[in-house]
Amino acid sequence: MILHIAQFTWKPEVTAADVDALTTALEQMAAQIPQILSYRAAANLRVRPSTTDYACAAIVADADDLAAYLDHPLHKAVYDQHLGRMVAERAAAQLPIESGSFA
Repeated sequence: MILHIAQFTWKPEVTAADVDALTTALEQMAAQIPQILSYRAAANLRVRPSTTDYACAAIVADADDLAAYLDHPLHKAVYDQHLGRMVAERAAAQLPIESGSFA
């Protein structure tokens, strides 16, 4: 299994309403893409110092499912409608995980 993590730093003009709309769009997207086994997207709690404003974490079965998720038209639509105008910086990583490691 693969844990895909994406982190974002926003442009200065991004508002709380923008972030709320993005979160709703991401949650709706994730519910409709069958390759996503688990998904979470939210603003950074900033419990520790970080430049990251927001992050998404998706669990998929394998590299093919990751590609299917990232190339899915619903994922592209969220980027086109929200992320594209919001993101100043993006970073991503994929980590191997054991089945059942995360819910």
